[in-house]
Amino acid sequence: MTEVIATNETILVVGGGISGMTAALEAAETGKQVVLVEKRPYVGGRVTQLYKYFPKLCFPTCGLEINQRRAKMNPNLNIISMAEVTDIKGEAGNYTATVKISPRYVNENCTACGDCGKAVEAEFDDEYNYGMGKRKGAYLPHRMAHPQRYVLDSAIIGTDDAQKAKDACKVNAIDLDMQEEVIEFKAGAVVWATGWKPYDANKIQPYGYDRIANVITSVEFERMADPNGPTGGKLTRPSDGKEVKSVAFIQCAGSRDKNHLLHCSRICCMASLKQATYPADDVPITIYYIDIRAIDRFEEFYQKVKAQENVKFIKSKVASIVENKENGNPTLHGVDTEGYNRYADEHDLVVLAVGMEPSVDKASFPVEITINEEGFIEPAPENGGVFAAGCSSDALDVNRAVQHATGAALRAIQVVNRVAATEG
Repeated sequence: MTEVIATNETILVVGGGISGMTAALEAAETGKQVVLVEKRPYVGGRVTQLYKYFPKLCFPTCGLEINQRRAKMNPNLNIISMAEVTDIKGEAGNYTATVKISPRYVNENCTACGDCGKAVEAEFDDEYNYGMGKRKGAYLPHRMAHPQRYVLDSAIIGTDDAQKAKDACKVNAIDLDMQEEVIEFKAGAVVWATGWKPYDANKIQPYGYDRIANVITSVEFERMADPNGPTGGKLTRPSDGKEVKSVAFIQCAGSRDKNHLLHCSRICCMASLKQATYPADDVPITIYYIDIRAIDRFEEFYQKVKAQENVKFIKSKVASIVENKENGNPTLHGVDTEGYNRYADEHDLVVLAVGMEPSVDKASFPVEITINEEGFIEPAPENGGVFAAGCSSDALDVNRAVQHATGAALRAIQVVNRVAATEG
């Protein structure tokens, strides 16, 4: 049974991505008691799925390792993974949170040796790699997962595979009798940091994501480029596994569009510029764009990518994509708005720079909250002691999300400090 010791001076952080981790650590390191609730089996969020950051092209693993070390060392921080906040009642300074915890079927004895994964045979689509590739029914979500503990897929419970996993474990870490738990605890303030999700490319019908194998999304391309990803870092065509000989990036795929997302997602231009550095120098790259939004410090990086001999920019909103049935190549149709020339350009692989959609569902939100027309949480007095952090508040890159999360942590700290002062 999960036990949480909390009072109305405790801060609840919902979501364990880069924003949630930042808010939780900043608050805990000031001496506040913090409970972080994360839906996935691990913390770190979508940052863990990135190959590189822009503009320095460094790897996220360094920052992840530092945050994980901070979390392990801080006794004020209680992380509950595979859990969801289903209800919050009360008011600022006096909330009661209800949390549902799904069974992991693996206890704290786990050493992440991998014997259970070797023993099971069932495979499932790997959500960490956006469904590109498979994972076992007993799995470690990714190599730097925190907690560093395996998970049994609930689909194998009651099957021979579950027993095989249990029999293979030498440290008695497999507990097939684990049940779903519902717990309640007090909190004085809430930091909501549930992050973002990639816009569903299936909804952009003219681009053929649902029917053309060699049209993929930017998040899928990011995993493909990672040496620890589904293709071992090789940029290959999903249709036939052949090496990619030319790449097209389509900007604003689902963003700045009244039929999809109204807002500019901010990160897409920079993400595509970053991804244009992934292929070999002799691979032709074409970026189809409405505007390139390389704000402030990113202008230098934009100019650097623009100077690459293999990179070409076409100012155009691509109208449609059709497949060349003979070779599987997507063919892009549209008009170059600088020269007003029609084009029908064929590429080996097309990458849709999909927009950033908030993971905030107002209909199921546990308390009354003010949300703008784009779906992000607005800073409003009506929100009481609930503060949005990072991409719950707006479309932000990692740097800005971390800064915003620090601000959210400070506001939550102010609330619980007032509680302490009143009760003292």
